[in-house]
Amino acid sequence: MLKIKNNFNLDNTITCGQIFRFKKIDNKYIIILPDRVVELKIDGDYILVESSNEENLESVIKDYFDLNTDYNKLLQDSNLDKDIIDFNSGNKIIHQDPVITLIEYIISSANKVERISKSLDLISRKCGKKVIFNNEEYYLFPSLDDLKKLSVDDFRDCKVGFRDKYLYEIVHSDIDLNSINNMNSDEALKYLKSFKGIGTKVASCILLFAYQRLDVYPIDTWVKKYMKDTYNIEGEKNIREFTNKKYKEYSGLVIQYMFNYKRNNNEQKRN
Repeated sequence: MLKIKNNFNLDNTITCGQIFRFKKIDNKYIIILPDRVVELKIDGDYILVESSNEENLESVIKDYFDLNTDYNKLLQDSNLDKDIIDFNSGNKIIHQDPVITLIEYIISSANKVERISKSLDLISRKCGKKVIFNNEEYYLFPSLDDLKKLSVDDFRDCKVGFRDKYLYEIVHSDIDLNSINNMNSDEALKYLKSFKGIGTKVASCILLFAYQRLDVYPIDTWVKKYMKDTYNIEGEKNIREFTNKKYKEYSGLVIQYMFNYKRNNNEQKRN
């Protein structure tokens, strides 16, 4: 078992909308990573981690949750409003596998979280590797090569709706996810958007959560509500102009925090 210092907000980081393949059992979280299943549990000043694959576990967890980045420094430099910083204290931007991020955010277009999670699980069962962990059966997410084994009908069987053709075409395309590492963010956005099924929002999510491009961000309903209520700014173009000018290279981090702040405060008011 791995023990790591509990210096981030595990609950909020997992549940704030950036991770789809997880489940909570009592006070534990189970997350399916590309090459392993991990179980995380808060135990006072530490987070206890068990895994189906213990190799390099500490480095894998620290990379996935971006634990080596000083977020306090980033937030100080971002000029973000203090109430949002306080609300999101300890939240991290995950560093996820590009293949998983590509597929899940194509599926996410005009979709609900529960359906996205279900589709990802069904795709994994189709051609992912089976793993037994703590006497439970899990399926790792397939590689691009494995995904090529699936037909349009196979994708449709995984409840992805109209996105079935987009998924089939993207896995059979010449997309080179590694090449994005050598592009600036504008080039990377343009490159991703050249493929069917990937618009600005999907491309931004891919760059933010798989490549940690903190200068790139999606604009969703909660961000629009926050901008309207706080700054009386409406329209995606105006929001981007304001965000880029005010938050600059940290815009992606700021927008993710705004999203989490507004969504949760809205839910609290309803309850």
